[in-house]
Amino acid sequence: METVLSTKLLRSTFTVGGMTLLSRVFGLLRDITLATIFGASGGTDAFLVAFKIPNFMRRLFGEGAFSLAFVPVFSEYKEKHDRAALKDLVNHVAGTLGGFLLLLSLLGMLFAPALVYLFAPGFASNEGQIQLTAELLRITFPYIFFIALVAFAGGILNSFHQFAVPAFTPVLLNISMISSAFFLAPYFDEPLMALAWGVAIAGVAQLLIQFPSLIKLGLMPTPRIKRDHAGIKKITKLMLPAIFGSSVAQINLLLDTVIASFLVTGSVTWLYYSDRLLEFPLGVLGIAIATVILPTLSQQHSRQSPEQFNQTLNWALRLVSLITIPAGIGLFLLASPILASLFEYGKFTANDTYYASLSLMAYMLGLPALISIKILAPGYYARQDTRTPVRIGIIAMVCNMVLNILFVVPLVWFDYEAPHIGLALATSISGYINAFLLYNGLRNNNVFHPQQGWQAWLFRIIIASIAMAAVVISVTPDAIFWTQWHLAERLLNLAGIIGAAVFVYFLMLWLQGLRPQQLKKQS
Repeated sequence: METVLSTKLLRSTFTVGGMTLLSRVFGLLRDITLATIFGASGGTDAFLVAFKIPNFMRRLFGEGAFSLAFVPVFSEYKEKHDRAALKDLVNHVAGTLGGFLLLLSLLGMLFAPALVYLFAPGFASNEGQIQLTAELLRITFPYIFFIALVAFAGGILNSFHQFAVPAFTPVLLNISMISSAFFLAPYFDEPLMALAWGVAIAGVAQLLIQFPSLIKLGLMPTPRIKRDHAGIKKITKLMLPAIFGSSVAQINLLLDTVIASFLVTGSVTWLYYSDRLLEFPLGVLGIAIATVILPTLSQQHSRQSPEQFNQTLNWALRLVSLITIPAGIGLFLLASPILASLFEYGKFTANDTYYASLSLMAYMLGLPALISIKILAPGYYARQDTRTPVRIGIIAMVCNMVLNILFVVPLVWFDYEAPHIGLALATSISGYINAFLLYNGLRNNNVFHPQQGWQAWLFRIIIASIAMAAVVISVTPDAIFWTQWHLAERLLNLAGIIGAAVFVYFLMLWLQGLRPQQLKKQS
């Protein structure tokens, strides 16, 4: 039974991870396009803020708080109620959520300038930048309406273990933005407006692609609104605290943007590209596994199967540690070569690569913690406990704010060339605080207990990671070569280094006795 469960989870994880990897690849192509065409400028900073505001809300109302509140309740209805009650829940969630999102979108467009002052107060000294950001935001803000409904549809499909379509939808955003940059930009006086329209178009496309799967399940929503619907009340009760608790990492990144807007021009962009590379392993592994295990944990909790619940968490954390530790080390050591290979073309200079690499290295120090949060948090939400993550989120948030001040202010005071590195470092440290408190809470409540073999598992990973790091350090050319090489030379050298690192890492694991079939076992 354990092996069957693990095999199913592993297969689903590969499905979601594969689609997410595809999305991240297109995301990198998108960022290469933006870096090459627009570079790191005040205008680029304006678009990134205008894109980050609805994107931040997407993570609150999309795969953040809404999904974490909706999926456990939907799974409970699926286990304990008939099909008619399940469809009734879907209809009323669609009506309530859709109405709220429509109102939110209209308010966001109306008060766009105020939102810019709120989220990027450092722009206040440049009236032109404020105006441009507000105009861009009016176009990008309705994205939240469509993408939150996409998350709603994805939650339904995931609960029926249909992961492929929801995991594929982000690819459409990247394709739309790339196409807009190349084909729409020439028709605008301000080319960045084309990117904003690309975001809006993508939202519509991402929602429409969900419809065939929902129709096939017989769960295509017919929006309705009923104030006293029991399921809506339960979702709302879980969602309100989860809005904060599930999105601490995103709020921390948004606070980084606020502070970065006061720093030297380009700081917002440097942090953005660092964050994009952080999101690569975070999405491919962390979000993929979290997406897969949340419906499973919710069903196990509904069936009152605490031992299977614990086994699922153990399996997820082992798989995460196997990939996250070497990935963090590799991205730390190869920060500059990766940024140079992907983005250092056109208007994105070697200077931009250097400053972005500093913040990327700081982010990589916190990668294991940030991914662990994605795995540990569902351990609470699957049990419909949103209060504990809120308390932990508040602590992590306060720690991040304090650390931002402790790190950035001295760096600015002593005129350090890259004070934005303090923002990334604060995010990493607060991530460890968040992860530790989540882990400790699950242990104290006897929800999670590590199974046998963890020490040997981690020892193997550490030994293999040290060998991998030695190979990376020994074969990586000096930074000056990456600037001199052309695209093909950069990518070939980077691929060779990464290939050698991956080979050595898994070879060392093999020599220590780790076999692929062990990933299918819970203990």
